[in-house]
Amino acid sequence: MTEHSGQPLASRMRPRTLAELLGQEHLLGPGRPLRQAVDCGRLHSMILWGPPGCGKTTLAALLARAVAAELRSLSAVLAGVREVREAVAAAQRLRTESGRGSVLFIDEVHRFNKAQQDAFLPFVEDGTVTLIGATTENPAFALNNALLSRARVYLLRPLQRQHLQAILARALSEPQWGLAGRLLMDEQTRQALAGYAEGDARVALTLLEIAADLAEPPSGGGPARLDTQALVALSEASPRRFDRGGDIYYDQISALHKSIRGSSPDGALYWLARMLDGGCDPAYLARRLVRVASEDVGVADPRALAVALDAWSACERLGRPEGDLALAQAAVYLACAPKSNALYRAFQQAAEQVLEAGSLPVPDHLRNAPTRLARSLGHGRGYRYAHDEPGAFAAGEHYLPPELGEIRFYQPTDRGLEIRIGEKLRHLRELDRAARSRK
Repeated sequence: MTEHSGQPLASRMRPRTLAELLGQEHLLGPGRPLRQAVDCGRLHSMILWGPPGCGKTTLAALLARAVAAELRSLSAVLAGVREVREAVAAAQRLRTESGRGSVLFIDEVHRFNKAQQDAFLPFVEDGTVTLIGATTENPAFALNNALLSRARVYLLRPLQRQHLQAILARALSEPQWGLAGRLLMDEQTRQALAGYAEGDARVALTLLEIAADLAEPPSGGGPARLDTQALVALSEASPRRFDRGGDIYYDQISALHKSIRGSSPDGALYWLARMLDGGCDPAYLARRLVRVASEDVGVADPRALAVALDAWSACERLGRPEGDLALAQAAVYLACAPKSNALYRAFQQAAEQVLEAGSLPVPDHLRNAPTRLARSLGHGRGYRYAHDEPGAFAAGEHYLPPELGEIRFYQPTDRGLEIRIGEKLRHLRELDRAARSRK
C-alpha cells in the first residue's frame, strides 16, 4: 500500500493551476473564450458539459482560484434547496465583509429538479454568486431554460491518449505521488492503459494505483513491473463507458442507426459491437433493428423485416454471446439492403392527415354490412369485389373518404423491389383514369 492511501492518486494529482491542466485547448488556449475571461479577471456563470474524468470539477476549482474567488462546492446528488441557500448566505456575507466574489460549483447539476434549479437563479442574476455547473447530460434536455439563459454552456472533450500517457508518466516518475521506484511500466503498456481509460484520467490513475498496490516486487528486490497481460487481467472486469439512458447511450444507438441508413456495414458492426461491449440489452438492439427494417429499408426489400425478426428470435434463444452474431447478421443485411423511407413518409403523412381531417365517415360502399338493417341503410351498396374484376383490380374504384380527394401517401422509390411496385402502381392508376373518364 502507498503512504498516501488515505487519498486516491487521482485526487493527489489534481492540477493546481490552469497551466498544469491537460486537454481542453479549445477552451483554454490563447484567445479562447474561457482563457479570455480568466485573463480579464471576469468570470461568468457557465455549465461545463462533458464525459466523466475530463476535468470538469478540476477546471471549476482552477477558474475560481484564477480570479481569486471563494469556491463553494455542492453535489446535486446530496444537496437540496437548503444547502443552496446556506451557500448563498455565506457568499453574501463574504461579499459584504471583504468584497470578494464567490463561485458556487454544483456537480451533476442535472440531478436538480426545476424547483431546485430555480432556487439559485436570483442570486446568479444579482451577482451574489457565479454559478459553475457540471453535467454529463445534454444541458438542453437536463436543465431548464431559465438557468440556461443565465449561463454559457462549454463542451469539454475526453482527454486524448497523449494527455493520459503524460499523466501516467508523471505519476510513475515524480516522487511526490508515491509510485516512483515502486512500479515500472513499458511504453506499450502505458499506451494500452491510456487507450483503455477512454479519455478518463480518473479511470487511468485508479487502475494504475490498484496495479501498484497489487503488484509484487521481484524476489531479488526492486520495482514491480506491470505488463499488458497483467493490465488486461486487472481491467477486464470493468465495463467500458456506456451510460444507460444518457447521452452516450443515445449517441451510440444513433450512430448504429445512421450507419445502417448510410449503407455502411462496417459502421453498423462497429457500433453494434460497442453497444454490446458496453452492456446494452441485446433485446433493445433487436427492437431497434426491426424499426430500421421498416423505417429505412421498408418495401424496397420486405425480407429485411423478417431478417430482423429472425435475429431477435435467435438472440433470445441463444443468449449471449452466441446470439450476438445473429444481431450482427441482421445489421449487415440491413446496411447492404436497398434503402427506401417511402413507407415511413407515407405512414407519417397518413397519420398527419388523420389529425388534420378528423374522424371522416367511412364511405357507404366500404362499410361492413353483416345485418339486414345495415344493408337497408346502404352499407356495402355499390362495392365492387376486386377478385371478380379483370386482373383482380376494380378500375376506377375509390377507397378514401371523398373529402380527401385523390391524395397519395405512398410514393415508391426507384430502388430495390419498389422499382417493380412503382411500375405496377403507375399501370393501375392508368386503368383508374381510363375507367373514370368513361363515367
